[in-house]
Amino acid sequence: MTGDLPGAVLFCCTMNAIRSPMAEAITKHLFGHAVYVDSVGVRRGAPDPFTAIVMDEIGIDLSRHRPKSFDDLEDESYDLVIPLSPDAQHRAVEMTRTMACEVEFWHTFDPSFVEGSREVRLDAYREVRDGLMARIADRFSRPPAPVV
Repeated sequence: MTGDLPGAVLFCCTMNAIRSPMAEAITKHLFGHAVYVDSVGVRRGAPDPFTAIVMDEIGIDLSRHRPKSFDDLEDESYDLVIPLSPDAQHRAVEMTRTMACEVEFWHTFDPSFVEGSREVRLDAYREVRDGLMARIADRFSRPPAPVV
């Protein structure tokens, strides 16, 4: 589904440590200040080092990201809430019962469940990152290429 860029987007997942911070950072990277973007988790997790590594590979610094929960939100005025996990979907629907906003569930695999070597695990995180990048670029009109 391709569409215009909303004014404010909230990405949410289970612990705001992997999927939703990736989605937030990718959206900010692609669209800059054209949209307000935030991310939260159902529960507040701990920063995930593999997330920072795979995002750094594409030039996005997540070293300052600090996971937060729905309870930490200072503002609940969003045009679009995108849950990336079933837990977050339930919480988003609950939150938006009193708000006029859209909710789009993007079920996204949690790469922290992958076991194996460091490289196997990093590959799982890269797949999630690349999938989110493609989905975000497809869902929102791609920004125009900069004029050189």
